[in-house]
Amino acid sequence: MILSIIIPTKNEEVYLPKLLESIRKQTFADYEIIVADNKSEDKTPKIAKQYNCVLTQGGMPGSGRNLGAKIAQGEILLFLDSDTELADEFFLELLVEEFQDRKLDCAVPRAFVQGIFLDRLFYAFWNTLAMTFQKISPFAGGWCIFARKEMHEKIKGFDERIILGEDSDYAKRIGKIGKFRVMKGSKIKVSPRRFAKEGHLKIILQSIGVGIWWAIKGKDDQGNRFGYNFDIYKDEKKK
Repeated sequence: MILSIIIPTKNEEVYLPKLLESIRKQTFADYEIIVADNKSEDKTPKIAKQYNCVLTQGGMPGSGRNLGAKIAQGEILLFLDSDTELADEFFLELLVEEFQDRKLDCAVPRAFVQGIFLDRLFYAFWNTLAMTFQKISPFAGGWCIFARKEMHEKIKGFDERIILGEDSDYAKRIGKIGKFRVMKGSKIKVSPRRFAKEGHLKIILQSIGVGIWWAIKGKDDQGNRFGYNFDIYKDEKKK
């Protein structure tokens, strides 16, 4: 098997079907889907089974991804957030081919969002930064990361002590011993729901704060210093 798609979840019955439908429509077919579920209280596990996903124990995003990777059969791992969607039916075909042709060890695609101007501006800026620093200081968005399984195992996966920024730490550690790049073959559609829930100013200040802390102090592996909230969507279906 070439590809293992790993999706950490917690109460994602609203968004997970959209992602799984976008995967189902792909022209590329040599994959498995692993849903690492963190004790969902809604229909998330049932939906995963309906789509013939492999269902396993999850946790916080970092540990959920690691638990999924432990049982993965593919030589390439694709970590996706449950509220993303693949841009088109050629997404996997194009990016797996690019990943292999360029002999990459870890990679991310560019991101886009269908939201208001500030949402689109944020991700356009993110794409520019990712492209600019890909060779000297890689960083990644946890919404979509490709990684060679042997490299994932070599660095012992995601650092589960990190609450915010574990995705960029992962890319940096692989980038030190392997090849990290931003891929151009297709884009990942991300959700603007955190902006809608917490506001643009809070997210931007949080991102700047994490960047400054990492630049001065190194990784933040002592707990949730920046107050990142993973439970803001638990009543989403009711609303």
